[in-house]
Amino acid sequence: MEQLTRSEMQHSSGFLLGALVGAGVALLFAPQSGAEIRRLLRDYAVRAKEELGDNVDRGAEALDSAVERGHELAEKVHEVGRQAKTYVETGTKVAQDIKDELTSQPR
Repeated sequence: MEQLTRSEMQHSSGFLLGALVGAGVALLFAPQSGAEIRRLLRDYAVRAKEELGDNVDRGAEALDSAVERGHELAEKVHEVGRQAKTYVETGTKVAQDIKDELTSQPR
């Protein structure tokens, strides 16, 4: 599963925006018929839509992966908390047993 960083997503979005702006400027200065311009615009729009869809899919996968790792980490933290509680309870009991033993012995 490929994961994109924020910088890679921004770069991809910047590239897409640049391509669209460049296409628009090129169309303004190109000596083409209206039908040709519409076809070019349609082609650019289809490619932009596909790239955007791919980026959204990769972003969703990255988010799902991050959420899954977050759940795993939360479970580990929870388990460590349970273990710490057990250690504290055991330590408290041992300390109490030692205290009881020491106070019950004649001096």
